[in-house]
Amino acid sequence: MTIKEAGKRYNIPAKILKAYKSWGFCGESEHGGDIQCGDADIERLSLIMPLYDIGFSEREAEIYVRLTLEGAGSDVSRLKMLEKKRAESLEDIHMRELRLARLDHLRRELQKRLENGSI
Repeated sequence: MTIKEAGKRYNIPAKILKAYKSWGFCGESEHGGDIQCGDADIERLSLIMPLYDIGFSEREAEIYVRLTLEGAGSDVSRLKMLEKKRAESLEDIHMRELRLARLDHLRRELQKRLENGSI
């Protein structure tokens, strides 16, 4: 199947397909100008989608996939990438919690003033 057909069949966003093609992984054969997509491509694309979902940049996703192709010898490197992304996600959660606490504080203050007839 062509990469366009794979994108439609597996609901892969065009942005991911474009990045994947630019990394040079696909294109085992070309038929009528359409890049062919094999089972290995589908497997790699199924890995890339969650990477984007968890916040990997295009470059990070490419590095991760290339490391995956190296096999078990790259497990430590890939784990470090995942741990870094987890730490970034936790920091983001923490900052959002702080913003929410500030928002709640302002809301409570206004609610008190409304209840006391100050506004």
